[in-house]
Amino acid sequence: MISVRPIALAVLTSALGFGSSAAQSSPRPEVPEGQFSPAAEAAFSELTQWVFEGEFDYQSLSRAVDSGDVRGAWYIVDLLRFVQEGQPRVALEEAFARSTGVPTPDDTSVFLWGTNRMLSWGIPAWDGYKDLKRQLFVGIDARWAPFFDQDHGVDWRILTWGGVQPDDRPFGDNSACHCIPSLDNPGTTSADEGDWYDDDKIVFGLVVNDEAIAFPKNQMEVHEMVNMTLGGRAIGVPYCTLCGTAQAFFTDEVPGIERVVLRTSGLLSRSNKAMYDHATGSLFDTFRGVALTGPLGEQGVELRQASVTVTTWGDWKRAHPETRILAEDGGIGRSYWEDPLRGRDDNGPIFPIGDVDPRLPVQELVLGVTNADGKPVAFPVRAATRALEAAESVQFEGLTVQLVDGLRVFDAAGDEVTSHQSFWFAWSQFNPATLLWEPWLNQGSTRRLRSGTKGSNAGL
Repeated sequence: MISVRPIALAVLTSALGFGSSAAQSSPRPEVPEGQFSPAAEAAFSELTQWVFEGEFDYQSLSRAVDSGDVRGAWYIVDLLRFVQEGQPRVALEEAFARSTGVPTPDDTSVFLWGTNRMLSWGIPAWDGYKDLKRQLFVGIDARWAPFFDQDHGVDWRILTWGGVQPDDRPFGDNSACHCIPSLDNPGTTSADEGDWYDDDKIVFGLVVNDEAIAFPKNQMEVHEMVNMTLGGRAIGVPYCTLCGTAQAFFTDEVPGIERVVLRTSGLLSRSNKAMYDHATGSLFDTFRGVALTGPLGEQGVELRQASVTVTTWGDWKRAHPETRILAEDGGIGRSYWEDPLRGRDDNGPIFPIGDVDPRLPVQELVLGVTNADGKPVAFPVRAATRALEAAESVQFEGLTVQLVDGLRVFDAAGDEVTSHQSFWFAWSQFNPATLLWEPWLNQGSTRRLRSGTKGSNAGL
């Protein structure tokens, strides 16, 4: 059987290849025109069957690569995500180098390095790629099948496995699972009863219809998703630990559905968790809140967002003395480590993201927003906070950032504009045309502002 042991962290974090000479000097392989070889496709399918039967068919792999079509390397890196040990892994790595004509660096994860290179080169998939990928992923976990059956805009190249199983528990079921366990209708306490959480610790703050709630970061690192009612509205709050993004979606606005129940699928898109609706099996581009498969994808559903403020518990409860906070045990009798991730992401993204916009470090936190003209705009959190604390204004593209209960963004009319924080790589990947506020703009400089040019605004 395929080994699904997670790739070692040390290997992943050393393998990104950002700025490496091997990555920068690799020319784009030539992409053949026309149909992908049916013989190569059949060989890949046969290889996958054998893998599930406990064998590895080296001859099928060789026949698949014989076509000399670089597009086949997409399926090779898919296989490498699951086949992580022994001679089969070595054979797949050699097949990737043979397919692309590019040698890979020593001591690297070819899954990670190779996927980043394929994205950077802009290598397209072929028409039958989705069907092969379905065979592989559904063979791993049949619960992923609905995501492949109704496709309304998925870029299958960038969909990968995040190392966990899907959360398929029904709404309200907070029992243990072999998954990242979403938390439904969590227990909460008043601010006074929230003294178990230190004032200098990070919370994600949300206000709906004048009702405020604080989500402790360490609890969200465990659950990564909360479904609850706040201010009389059904909301879903995903937290993608990999891209530093807490968001809030109204889940009671889809016609014909009482509420969308958001769950973690176990899949990723450019290191952003792919959530799905439990009721319809529709997969979402989490960063944009857009459904891309299933009935909700067919309807073109885009969930409306509310602002999420990242601040300290002390500052949040001073600004919102009537706030509530998740109960110390989440309302489910659970205990939480102070630092569940234990430095997992300290050395950079551990899953493929493709090209990186060089204007900021990949994990620089930014506050992202879309202005009245539909332009995505990013404000670096540290720089904006320093400017505001120095009594300077932060204004750009018709937007003004203020320190309220944390950083919030307002338009020219003084109305708040929905915003959330994320790592720079995530915001710029999903918004490649983003404009970037920089501190020198406060100095009246005429230096030309550039928007990003790399990446793709495609979600999944």
